[in-house]
Amino acid sequence: MDRNSATGLFLISALLLVYLFFFSPKKEDAKAPGKTPPPTAAATAPAATPAVVAAIAPEAALDTAAISGAAVQDVAVSNENLDITFSTRGGRVAAVRLKKYKTFFGQPLYLFDAKSARMDTRFRTIDGKTIKFSDLVFQPTTSQAANGASVITFTAPVAGGSVVQTYTLPKDSYELSYNLRLNGLERTVAQEPLVFTFIDQVRQTEQDLAQNRTHTTINHYLAAGGLELAEASDNPEEYKAMGPVKWAAHKHNFFVAGIIADQQPFAGGAFNSNVNLADSTTIKTLSSTLTIPVNEVVQGRGQYRFFFGPNSLNLLKDVTPEFDRNVTLGWGLFRWVNRFVVLPVFHFLEQYITSYGIIIALLVLLIKLVTWPLTYKTYESQARMKVLKPEIDALKEKYGDDATKVQQETMKLYQTFGVSPLAGCVPTILTLPILFAMFQFFPNAIELRQESFLWAKDLSSYDVFVKLPFYVKWYGDHVSMFTLLMTASTLLMTWQSNQTNTAMQGPMKTYSYLMPIIFLFVLNSFAAGLTWYYFVSNVITFGQQALTKAFVDDTKIRAQLDANKIKNKDKKPSGIQGRIAEAMKAAQEREAQAKKKQS
Repeated sequence: MDRNSATGLFLISALLLVYLFFFSPKKEDAKAPGKTPPPTAAATAPAATPAVVAAIAPEAALDTAAISGAAVQDVAVSNENLDITFSTRGGRVAAVRLKKYKTFFGQPLYLFDAKSARMDTRFRTIDGKTIKFSDLVFQPTTSQAANGASVITFTAPVAGGSVVQTYTLPKDSYELSYNLRLNGLERTVAQEPLVFTFIDQVRQTEQDLAQNRTHTTINHYLAAGGLELAEASDNPEEYKAMGPVKWAAHKHNFFVAGIIADQQPFAGGAFNSNVNLADSTTIKTLSSTLTIPVNEVVQGRGQYRFFFGPNSLNLLKDVTPEFDRNVTLGWGLFRWVNRFVVLPVFHFLEQYITSYGIIIALLVLLIKLVTWPLTYKTYESQARMKVLKPEIDALKEKYGDDATKVQQETMKLYQTFGVSPLAGCVPTILTLPILFAMFQFFPNAIELRQESFLWAKDLSSYDVFVKLPFYVKWYGDHVSMFTLLMTASTLLMTWQSNQTNTAMQGPMKTYSYLMPIIFLFVLNSFAAGLTWYYFVSNVITFGQQALTKAFVDDTKIRAQLDANKIKNKDKKPSGIQGRIAEAMKAAQEREAQAKKKQS
């Protein structure tokens, strides 16, 4: 590894560290964060923040004197994907269980239940009274549509009219249609929007509490076409929609609870995300408030849909425009790489291969084959620099401590022999989009969730080969074997490179060994799929290097460089090299003038 390649490695590593700093899950400083299973669904709900206590208070805490109608009861409906429990108090969705999924700890996966979440709607009458659906007991009526869908209608008398809520659950869907109508209340209801609230105390469902918490957030899409993706972080957030809202979604790492307006959009929205790092029962409290145009529900046009399901791109892309953006695949070019390159390859291979560890290995192989021309250019550039080493050493010996002169003459040497010092870096930089895309893909792809491979129980989370009896800051309380293998193979690759390229000297040589050690700590709690990917990548790189040596012959390269020397004998530097040479020459002249003034 020559000096220019080392400089490129330094820049790439710096970019990677910056990327990890901004986009990796924030680790907590507790002695063992997120390492104990959450309580079962029967556990007592934790205390909420003062702003939301009233909205999520237990059923028994409500003023029963204000409740009209019969006794409160639960009504359950199911299809192939969902078990949904409704409460006649408020005629609301009280609990949702995803039948095809379980938590990392083997428990049934409830997206939310009556103790962790609460939906409610309220409106005002022209005489100033506020009527909450949660203060009403609705009468349920169940039926079945011709297409096999389950239909449940909740009706409650109020203010001389009635509130009618109709839910329709298809046989094989994750969507729940919702129709809201205020019958006979045209002259009673005030001409102001109804207010729908959804408060969700999200519980831990994944192994890594920090990742589970960081990736839990609220996203919404404006009717005018603006997508608002909340930042993935542990910080409390509170913001309002900048216009009418088409949909809003509570994203739980790998799952989504969302509501979509099918006809008229919500008039507005306000969203809040609260975090209590000391609470291991509730990883984050999400709150969405949406305003419903009153004319829509009075005239029976209040058509909405709930989506309760996995955060899968193939599933979400057909729900409503931009709903698939709830799947975190990175931004800009990185998302494009994941969506149109990585995921299609994954979905193709999983038709024939059941092991996702093998699929990842084949993905690495395919990427290495596609990028081999770029990799070959890097190896070829390193070989050219190696052949030119005697000339470069001669310049250093000739000009001694005059670093500026050495650099200037070195650039002339490169120009004479037709060598670009950036040729080894550019191909590597061109592969960076794939590198960064992988950091977003592996911890967010539901395809990898709870997929085991070797000792890893879940490729979307870190692998635990050894559990430590203590917590090490910046490292964790476990040993990830895939991370160790990745680090060991990277160190071996670095040692091998330094043995064959003696141009690496001093601090740069030390730095080349330091970076793998840094990533040992950085990546110990990253997705096992990612560290397995890079370990396989290193192994394939060893094979590529051995194979490339058969094609990169130093004698032929020397002959080519000598031919370039004759060809470029009277050619002036141009392009980047020319500008660098001019800059160095100007610097040398300024330095000479400064020395002249001092003397």
